[in-house]
Amino acid sequence: MKKVLLVTRPIAPPWDEASKNFAYFLAKNNRDFEFNLLTPGQIDSLEKHIQQIPIYTSNSLNLNWKQRLKLFKLRSKLKDFDLVHFMLTPSRLNSWAFKTFLTNSKIKTVQTVATLRQDLFSDEQLKKIMFADLVITYSDWAKNKLEQVGVKNVRRIYPGIDLELNRPTEKDPETLKFFNLSSQDFVITYPGEYVRLGATDFLVKSLPLIFQKIPTAKFVFACRIKNEKDAQKKAEVQKSLQQKNILDRVVFTDTFAQMPKLYNLSDIVVFPVQNMHGKFDVPLAAIEAMACAKPLVISNLPILQEFAKPDNSVIINPTDQAEFIKVLQELKNDPLKCESLGKAARKYAQENFDILNVSQKYSEIYNSLI
Repeated sequence: MKKVLLVTRPIAPPWDEASKNFAYFLAKNNRDFEFNLLTPGQIDSLEKHIQQIPIYTSNSLNLNWKQRLKLFKLRSKLKDFDLVHFMLTPSRLNSWAFKTFLTNSKIKTVQTVATLRQDLFSDEQLKKIMFADLVITYSDWAKNKLEQVGVKNVRRIYPGIDLELNRPTEKDPETLKFFNLSSQDFVITYPGEYVRLGATDFLVKSLPLIFQKIPTAKFVFACRIKNEKDAQKKAEVQKSLQQKNILDRVVFTDTFAQMPKLYNLSDIVVFPVQNMHGKFDVPLAAIEAMACAKPLVISNLPILQEFAKPDNSVIINPTDQAEFIKVLQELKNDPLKCESLGKAARKYAQENFDILNVSQKYSEIYNSLI
C-alpha cells in the first residue's frame, strides 16, 4: 500500500478546528493509502489503520518555533513515503523550508492551499510559495487566481466534512443545559473569530436591537481563543455587554468539541464577516452549519458566494445593521422559510462537501502522481 505523509498541525482531539479536522477525516475515511499523521504523542483514540508520527510535544494549534522545528525530524523519514501532502497555510518561510528540507526528486508532493493571503503577498510572492507537484485549492476563486499569476499545476477540491456527524438532529437537552439555554430560546450562533474577520464589533453593536426585536433571542459567540489579542477582545466584548445590561443573554464558548450539537440547538447561524483574511476560502464552520440544515445568514463577499446561494442562505451586506436585524426577525417569524433554507443547505452540503466523495477525489489525485 502506498504511503502518504500529511504535514499538518498536531492531529488530536478535540475535533474543533477546521484544518486538523479535515486532515483527520481524510485519513479516517480513505483506506486506499496508508496515511501518516503528525500527533502530539501517541493518541489512543485514532483509528488503528492510521499511522501516527508523534513528533509534537504540544497539542496547541499555534505552533511556536520549538514545535515547528520538530517538523524537520521528518527529513530522515522521507524515504519511507511515496507522497508528502503539505496542509499548512503556505508562507514565504515555511514554503522555503519545506521545499529545501522536506522534498526530493524521488517523492511526489501535494500542497493544499486553503486560503490565499492576498492581504500579505503580492502576485509574484504567491507564485513563489507554490512549490509542489500539484497545488490543490479550496475554491475556484483561488484556483483562478493562482493560474492568473502563472501557477499551472492547480486543481480545486472543496474540503470535506463528515455528513453523518454533521446532520440535523433535535436540540440536545444536555447541551442546552451545558450552555444554560432552554428549548424556548431563539438561539443565534456566530462560529467565527473575535479579532479577525471584522464581525465582532458589528455583532456587539447589533445585539441590543436584536434582543429588543426578538425578546426570546439568545446569542452564542462560538469563537476559539487563538492568542492574547483574542482573549483581550473577548474581555472587551463581555465588558461592553455587561455595561449594556445584556450579558446574561449571551453565551461564550471557546472550545466545544461537539460542534454539531451546538449547531443543532441553534435556530440561526450567522457569519456576517467583513473580510476573510486568514480564513479558509470555504469556512468549514459555515458548511457544517449548512450540513445540519441550519438557515445561514452570511456576508455578500464574492469569495463566499461560491457556496452561499440565494436558495440555501440569506446573503447580507455585513455593514448594514438594519438589514441584518430585519433578516433575523423575518426568519424568526417564518419557520417555513427556515425549513426551506435548511433543506437546501443540507442538500448542497451533501452534493459538494461529503468527505467520502472528497476522499475519493484525493485517491484519484494520489494515484495520478505515484
